[in-house]
Formats: sequence, C-alpha cells, structure tokens
Amino acid sequence: MAMAVTVWLNKKIVDPLLQILRRGAEPKQLAFSAALGFTLGVFPICGVTVLLCGMAIALLGSLSHSPTIMLANFIATPIELSLVVPFLRFGEALSGGPHFPLTSDALKKVLTGQASHQVLLSIAHALLGWLVAAPIILAVLYILFLPIFKVIVPKFSSVPLSPRKQHSHSEVKLKVRDV
Repeated sequence: MAMAVTVWLNKKIVDPLLQILRRGAEPKQLAFSAALGFTLGVFPICGVTVLLCGMAIALLGSLSHSPTIMLANFIATPIELSLVVPFLRFGEALSGGPHFPLTSDALKKVLTGQASHQVLLSIAHALLGWLVAAPIILAVLYILFLPIFKVIVPKFSSVPLSPRKQHSHSEVKLKVRDV
C-alpha cells in the first residue's frame, strides 16, 4: 500500500514538478502561478476549479506558468474539500446570514428538494467566504513560495535564469588577449 502511494505521488506530483523546474521558468512566475493555482484550487464549488484555472491562464497569458497552475490546482483538491465548511461559516459570519445546519436531517431535506433555498444561500455564503479569503491566501502563498522557488529553481534548472548570455572564464581571457 505504501509503495503504491509513493509511486502515485512520484508519477502525479514529483515528476511533473521536476519537469517544470528543469525547464527554467523564473522563480517569481512559478511562485505566483503555484499560489494562484492553489488559491483557485480551493474554490468551494467542486468541479469548477479546472475551468477557473483555464480562464486564469487564458487571461494572464505569459505572466503565468500554466503547468504550475494546473499542478497546484491538482494538489489543492483534497484541501478544497476540507475548506468548504470553513468558507461557508466565514461567509455566514460576514453576511450575518442564518447558520446552515450540517446534520443528517438537513441532508435529507437537501436530497428530497425541501431545502433548495437554504442550499443556494449556503453556496452563496461559501462563495463570499472564498472571495474575501482568496486575496489573502494568494498573497500568503506567494510570500511562502517565492523563497522556496528561488532556492530550488537554480538547483534543478538546466536553462539559465536570465536571458543574458553566460560567458565562461576562458572566453573572457580570449577577449582580453585579442585586444
């Protein structure tokens, strides 16, 4: 079991991350893209995050790194499910709205269609909670990811980070002797 999880993690997360790092993107772009992908990945409506990430990639173009956004979105999926209730409660607190009960009785009402107004209101509260928290999540993650990417990108990158041509020590000596 543990071996299967390790193989899955390597195939789905570690290998794609290493491919991203080896291509030589800038640390700032990677940090922003990872933070954005994670922030969009915890959107409280399941199944919508890939569409949101696609729209962000289309709107931001070369300012973002699309593989990093999608990988961060994928990594955020289990966390997305665990944050639905906190976003709901945060949205309820912000709006002063009624507390949506998370009980088996409420689930029965939802499944039989008796609580459709309450469900829509709770979705709106969860969205409000996410909308207020998203800029903070994005900023905090960017601040956390930037130093990490500044350290690991040069270690794994096969492409120089700056567009300037790198001169070897022997090239510099040849140019001095030619003068």
